[in-house]
Amino acid sequence: MATHALFAWTVCRLFLFLDGSQPHSESAHGSLTQNLLLGVAFGALHSFLLHPRIRQGLSRWIPPAFYGLFFCVVTCVSLCLTFAGWSHSRAVWWELTGPARWGVQALWFASWGLLVYSLWLSGLGYQTGATPWWSWMRDRPLPTRPFRPRGPFLWLRHPAYLGFLGLVWWTPVMTADRLVLIGVWTVYILNGSWLKDLRLVYFLGTPYQIYQSQVAGFPGVWWGPLAKRPLSALALDPETVAAAPVEQSRRFGALAASLPAAVDSADRELVAVAGQDD
Repeated sequence: MATHALFAWTVCRLFLFLDGSQPHSESAHGSLTQNLLLGVAFGALHSFLLHPRIRQGLSRWIPPAFYGLFFCVVTCVSLCLTFAGWSHSRAVWWELTGPARWGVQALWFASWGLLVYSLWLSGLGYQTGATPWWSWMRDRPLPTRPFRPRGPFLWLRHPAYLGFLGLVWWTPVMTADRLVLIGVWTVYILNGSWLKDLRLVYFLGTPYQIYQSQVAGFPGVWWGPLAKRPLSALALDPETVAAAPVEQSRRFGALAASLPAAVDSADRELVAVAGQDD
């Protein structure tokens, strides 16, 4: 309960931190360099704890059922430290008014909707660590997650990350510290999306590689690691490819439910908590 109360509190703080409707009062401490370091530190720690080898190493002390809670607490604390140490600039570079302002604010709230909806689809209980912990409380095996993309996951691989980018980008008031935040967290999100693809290929194997070949990481990305990966680059069995008709599934509003979660038994416990991936 304490972990989830901390999670709720952090979300409220994040809402206020990213709300760009009014300039923040200027901070009496810190600098843009400090902001840069805070932003980089959060992203680096977040990605570090998600690396499969780091998880395996920490599993000596943290059981898989509790890793999600641990990750949630560390993420919340690191975010709150970022909020506390952030240096706000009072100098406004531009401030939108009228319909342009309303449009940007509408996009900001829409980004919240996309973020929350995507996390719900992918399993909010895995994001907070509640689902593995609750299975442990009931003395049941840790649940694995079938790979069945739906909703926005039919059109892009990382809708939650796109929603988070929207929270950072869409602001009617631009200040120097906000520009630093946009730059640092955009790099973090793009790099984190690429790393997430690598993790999911590691955990899921061929089914996720097929998914990568049919769905881009973000809209309008035509090249690079976040674009669609051509099947010619993968040595795949044609029968396996035929079992994942993404384009056909879109016609019926659901993605190939037949995609198997091809996971080695040795990795099954890690996959059970692999929802801690955003």
